[in-house]
Amino acid sequence: MTTTTEGVSEFAVLAETMEARPGSRLMRPVEALSAVLLLAIIAMLLSGVVFRYGLSRPIVWIDEAASIAFLWLAMLGSAIAIDRCEHLRLTIFLNALGERARQFTETLGMVAIMAFLLVLLPAAYMYASGEMDITSSALNIPAGYRAAAIAVGMVLMVLLAVAQLLRTARALDVAVAAVAAVASALWLLSPALTSFGNGNILIFLVGGAAVCLAMGVPIAFCFGIATLLFLAFTTSMPLVVMIGRMDEGMSSLILLSVPVFVLLGCILDATGMGKAIVDFLASMLGHVKAGMSYVLLGSLFLVSGISGSKVSDMATVAPALFPEMKRRGHKPKEMIALLATGAAMADTVPPSIVLIVLGSVAGVSIAALFTSGFAIALVLLVALAALARIKAARENVDGVIRPSLKRIGATALIAAPALVLPFIIRSAVASGAATATEVSTIAVVYAFIIGTVLYGGIGIRRTYKMLVETAAMSGAILLILGTAAAMAWALTQTGFAFELTDMMSGLPGGWFTFMLVSIALFMLLGCVLEGLPAIVLLAPIMFPIARAMGIHDVHYSMVIVTAMNVGLMAPPIGIGFYIACKIGNVSPDEAMGAIWPYIGAMVLGLLLIAAVPWFSLALL
Repeated sequence: MTTTTEGVSEFAVLAETMEARPGSRLMRPVEALSAVLLLAIIAMLLSGVVFRYGLSRPIVWIDEAASIAFLWLAMLGSAIAIDRCEHLRLTIFLNALGERARQFTETLGMVAIMAFLLVLLPAAYMYASGEMDITSSALNIPAGYRAAAIAVGMVLMVLLAVAQLLRTARALDVAVAAVAAVASALWLLSPALTSFGNGNILIFLVGGAAVCLAMGVPIAFCFGIATLLFLAFTTSMPLVVMIGRMDEGMSSLILLSVPVFVLLGCILDATGMGKAIVDFLASMLGHVKAGMSYVLLGSLFLVSGISGSKVSDMATVAPALFPEMKRRGHKPKEMIALLATGAAMADTVPPSIVLIVLGSVAGVSIAALFTSGFAIALVLLVALAALARIKAARENVDGVIRPSLKRIGATALIAAPALVLPFIIRSAVASGAATATEVSTIAVVYAFIIGTVLYGGIGIRRTYKMLVETAAMSGAILLILGTAAAMAWALTQTGFAFELTDMMSGLPGGWFTFMLVSIALFMLLGCVLEGLPAIVLLAPIMFPIARAMGIHDVHYSMVIVTAMNVGLMAPPIGIGFYIACKIGNVSPDEAMGAIWPYIGAMVLGLLLIAAVPWFSLALL
């Protein structure tokens, strides 16, 4: 799915914002299998919690079984995302082309994707065959059954790519010839390329990924294609190693919570639990000047603690608040600016998928990140609320009646089951009582039961649709993590990380200069790549440098995540800005000028967080 705003930049956005395209006949059984796998993962994780904590009889094979189902879910979900056009991609340059040129460029990109998959398929088969010689410790079955998911997923994606090319391609023969010509030229030049040393990093890992990104190739395949070209034409490394690194990037047990929290966001939308929170805050604060701005920010803060998804947050809050804000004289462009930056502010509130991924790739405690993230979001909340109050000096509150205590009590009663959930999630993980994965499973079951009993329920058809949407979005996310992990590994093998460490260590100004450079770098990557791939790509390189300079892991984590979120909302490229405009039905051109003061408030908050480690570490 893609938001389409003429002449602007965007990524294809999450399944929550737009209706999914129906799957092809080939994909219907795949979608059903993915839904079953997701349910099986949740059932296994929940059983593990019950038997470990309730009965004190842990089931030793659950982690292995869940890991097998998880990799299959990731690869099948990636195929579903291909079918539904839900992989994240940048389209600013495509939109600047004429119709014929755009269609040809998209055809060229799809041929490049197909070539990438076809070249890696033999390596994926070899990887699965090699894993057949390894027997799992608990289930006592060959590990190849799990690894086969990568090859099967690639076969499905090739078939879908072929189907799309036959259906929509323009000048397919020219595109195939162009890709073949590039590959042939690189093969002929490979002896010379090997002499370039780390210059190949700029040619392939930077330049190759940038060209693919400009062509509108999904981010996951941009990383994959660039890494494949680098390994194939400048090294003697067997491609099976790349498959192994992709597997490693997608398979951390911590990442099991990603699809579960994505599903939690879908349940939040479907049941109206988020709207109940918004109504309660509106009854408490809506009558004061700037009150609806406070309600919007507070709702994003609390709702984010349930869904873990910025898109879900914005889609829940905006429709409930924008009509009343317009009545009070708020300009649509100001509302969009507050919505976008408020969603960025709330991205560190648990359960944050970005923090979960960061903890996985950088080896940082998820519990510590969740605790610190809550405090950091409060700092940014205060900065945005202060600006909102200044801008509300002329707000019209005539005729606004303060709700009675009875009315406030009624909305509090309705919202109470939903309000409890974010605090359960944060406290359970932060206290060490349960892992993020275990808490995500409990939260989904709790939300589903409460939503069914108290908030109107979810029908079977809607439940199935949510499961498939979750599989597709999780697959898109996890494939990015896999190919980004392969690229990060390739970078580290070149020795680039050591050179970067020496360069950063020699910067004048010590650790704070390094912080400023990191802020600029991650803000830029947040604009172009979005948070997750940037983290997987750079965390293995940047965190050792930060540690060598004496910067606490959690402090550095909060700075780079906040920087990425600022970049994510910064026009003219940041994805979050355009998603907010789409949700609020406001022209990006109109809203672009209004968002800069809010971006400024976020940057001031970010600099304060960077300069004062206490904000990140006080609650640990």
